[in-house]
Amino acid sequence: MGQTPPYRSLLGLPGVPAQAVLGFLSQLTQQVAPVGMVLVLQSATGSLAVAGLGAAAFSVGMGMGRPVQGRVIDRRGPRPVLALTALLHVAALAGLIAGAAAAWPVWVLVTLAWAAGAGLPPVSVSMRLAWGRRTDAASRTAAYSLVYLVQELAMLVGPLLFGLVIAVASPPAALGLVTAAAGAGTLAFSRALSGGGGPATRDRGRVFEDRGMIVLLLVVTLLGGTTGALQVGLPALATSLDAPAATGPLVAGLSLGGVAGALLYSARSWGSRPAPRLVALLLVLGLLLAPLALIEALPPFWAVLFAGGVLLNPAMTTSSLLVDELAPAAQGEAFGWMSTALGVGAAAGAGAAGVAGQWYGAQVPFLVSAAFALLAAALATVLLARSR
Repeated sequence: MGQTPPYRSLLGLPGVPAQAVLGFLSQLTQQVAPVGMVLVLQSATGSLAVAGLGAAAFSVGMGMGRPVQGRVIDRRGPRPVLALTALLHVAALAGLIAGAAAAWPVWVLVTLAWAAGAGLPPVSVSMRLAWGRRTDAASRTAAYSLVYLVQELAMLVGPLLFGLVIAVASPPAALGLVTAAAGAGTLAFSRALSGGGGPATRDRGRVFEDRGMIVLLLVVTLLGGTTGALQVGLPALATSLDAPAATGPLVAGLSLGGVAGALLYSARSWGSRPAPRLVALLLVLGLLLAPLALIEALPPFWAVLFAGGVLLNPAMTTSSLLVDELAPAAQGEAFGWMSTALGVGAAAGAGAAGVAGQWYGAQVPFLVSAAFALLAAALATVLLARSR
């Protein structure tokens, strides 16, 4: 009673508020880049297939780049990696915009999309490492939770900003503007990492020395499947109800739930170990999402979806806390593999939900999402057993 909430203590550390603001700006293209390149490529080539191929290449590049970036961060620190990836990311997207206008060959455009993904700066990884090293174990939940809060806000605001610029200009101009802002933000963010600019560790340990890290990555993959299935299920449901415009508010509900979850989860210190918390969070998440398959009225659906978002952020935060236990000597690479696992899981969940929805109806993707969460909870019990 009377103690300062952990997140307030974190924001009271010198440099952290500026890093949070710059980290937000740096991550604007994470959601905007794939959407923007779809619009740019489809407009330039007249082919949705080419546009989809570009977006897929971006995702593949991001999944391949994250572990490599993390490994270099572990050895060289985040600053040089942030600077180099910012330049690659901005140059690749600028090249894609120019190449689409100049009718460059498709393979060149797809390669540039891949390079933009591979060069997506590891901002959230860098924040986790920098803030994690400046907080004690009791405050680390707040530190990691606020990292995901900054990322969630960037992914929420970025598309809104992108849409506003399109309304007064064009998709290429909007993508270029957001890219330039994110690139400048990343360079400023890298310079703002005072006290967090060195290598994460001098120990050259391997990320998978503890086999529990493999289990954690599988759990995170399944958690990614939960979100991927929701990404397919939400527009499918809205369309089936003849209300496609409801897709935006539904997606926003999930994001707003994530923001609320970050604030609630970081508002107190947690005495329990991360593993049992992760099992509980995933179990409740799965049980909460399952009834979505039975709800057709949008207001209660939105409310349940918001509650699901409240649990998603703490689940991701707790997964990051387990990295501290399972890969303390290679945290940068471990966080990179977590990002890759999330992407792979999201793709698997989206694919499974799409097939299930096609065959069994628009409500079924939510059962798929719930199933992924419950499977993740079951697998996470392995980590629970190891932590005792």
